[in-house]
Amino acid sequence: MGLRRPTTAIGVLALILFGYLIAVPIVTMLVQGFTVSPKDTVVVQQQEGSPTSYYLWRVFLSPVAADLFWRPLVHTLLVSTCSVVFSLILGGVLAWLITRTDLWGRRWFSTALIVPYMLPTWAFALAWTTIFKNRTAGGQPGWLESIGVTPPDWLAYGGVPITIIFTLYFTPFVILLLGNALKRLDPQLEDSARMLGAGYGTVVRTVVVPLMRPALVSAATLILAKVLGEFGVTYILGLPTDFNVLATSLYRSISTREDGAAAVIAGAIILIGLLSLWVDVHFLKEARRFVTIGGKGAMDRTRALGRWRVPATALCGLAFVLSVVVPLGVLALSTVMRRPADFSADNFTLDYWVGHGLDTPAFTDGVLVSGAVWSAVWNTFWIVGLAAVAAGVLGQLVGYVVVRSPSRLLGTTLRQLTFLPYLVPGIAFAVAYLSLFAVDRGPIPALYGTSTLLVLIYMVEQMPFATRAGISSMMQLGPEPEEAAQVAGAGWWRRMAHVVLPIQKRALATGVLMPFIAGVRSLSLVVILAVPGMDVLTTFAIRLVEYGYTQAANGVVLVVSAVAFGGTYAIQKTMKTDLGRGLGG
Repeated sequence: MGLRRPTTAIGVLALILFGYLIAVPIVTMLVQGFTVSPKDTVVVQQQEGSPTSYYLWRVFLSPVAADLFWRPLVHTLLVSTCSVVFSLILGGVLAWLITRTDLWGRRWFSTALIVPYMLPTWAFALAWTTIFKNRTAGGQPGWLESIGVTPPDWLAYGGVPITIIFTLYFTPFVILLLGNALKRLDPQLEDSARMLGAGYGTVVRTVVVPLMRPALVSAATLILAKVLGEFGVTYILGLPTDFNVLATSLYRSISTREDGAAAVIAGAIILIGLLSLWVDVHFLKEARRFVTIGGKGAMDRTRALGRWRVPATALCGLAFVLSVVVPLGVLALSTVMRRPADFSADNFTLDYWVGHGLDTPAFTDGVLVSGAVWSAVWNTFWIVGLAAVAAGVLGQLVGYVVVRSPSRLLGTTLRQLTFLPYLVPGIAFAVAYLSLFAVDRGPIPALYGTSTLLVLIYMVEQMPFATRAGISSMMQLGPEPEEAAQVAGAGWWRRMAHVVLPIQKRALATGVLMPFIAGVRSLSLVVILAVPGMDVLTTFAIRLVEYGYTQAANGVVLVVSAVAFGGTYAIQKTMKTDLGRGLGG
């Protein structure tokens, strides 16, 4: 009976589709780490496709293993750990000030301080190099060097600036996660501890932190997972001093056609991501221990800051200036200056925006009049837009199957399968797609270098968010409207087109807009898949960075930032919500 129902049939088809687009690429990539590639038949003295442990030896034990894996692993763990700790400290303080105190401008700061999370991560890296770049990287000097101050390498490049940028970028993420948790934490528990004689430090240590531990661990593990796959920041700031992390080491292996070693490194990144998820799930189970009970009125109360109100407001203002005003201001100023850090009137120009015949051979027209830029804009909108629409529609269908299917096994399997891309860092997922689609496989031709491959990977990478939106919205929609239409004689297609989707239009809009915004600012996912002539805005900008065209690169990144910010604003208007209320709020 169940197999004859449209829900079951759609679920089976979706399972086949996502099995091929999600599970098969990952398996194909991992297999490459254990079989001889055509390039290495002479070195390994085995036939192509034969089982081998050569790539494991090369990555983990060979003379080049330190440069290929172990040093990048140490750098990755060091940057990740420091970024997590500093983000939690700064984000936790700001979240507490915004949600639990009488801070001036609370409502404004609740939105303003999450603006950095709406922007591309590597926009901050470009702003940093615009200021701190020194002669190590060559090309146009940075602002400080232009005025006679040469920043040391440790400040201009490497782990310190990368950690600072990740801290500023992920602090809004912590504010979003912890802000909602703090709103649900009943202040009466703190009041009770104070009445028993506990000082405020003791209350924070023994009451607030234990109750917030699940949210803190979730924030830490999610930040770790995101840092693992982040390519742009570490590429821009690590390359000049050979500061490699796992993501850039993976990119370098792909660039040199070391496919087997790349598969092993990608597998290691996925394993670390899975371990972080396991930690998160473990602590979420423990969250059941921490249940607070209290009245709504008590939960709305705020703590008076007294004489600390001015310093607290200044801290929030400084965080906004450093994470929004300075990066965007530096990028914008750099695009209208011929010479860095020269603020004389005759140095300002709009040539890098609307000029022609510029002295940059590979990019002779301004950003707004360049055919190459508009080609990348068009590619971005139609490729990412098509992928986002497909992800949104398929997410609703998956949600429909998970909620309505009579087969619990089918719904659960489909739900977990579509969540899998979240566990795989973007650049590792790109390597998986390159492994599967670089050559002909049966009736499916090689897709590398085509727009089809970009549409597919953008769509699949966003399925975790699209399907969660679909599942959540379908769980809120009872079966009664659809059953009434069925009684009236409407077939399944008509019920979906005229009943289910119209009711779910806001959820569908969110399921389309969120993947679109994420796709517009994504670099790690497509940096090894996009080829010249098929560039999107992010890959086009990174090519300008490689050419050393600072003004043009910064201009394109500002365009990306404007699109991402505008899309986020559109989501808030569509959903009549405010991200400043916190995730899940």
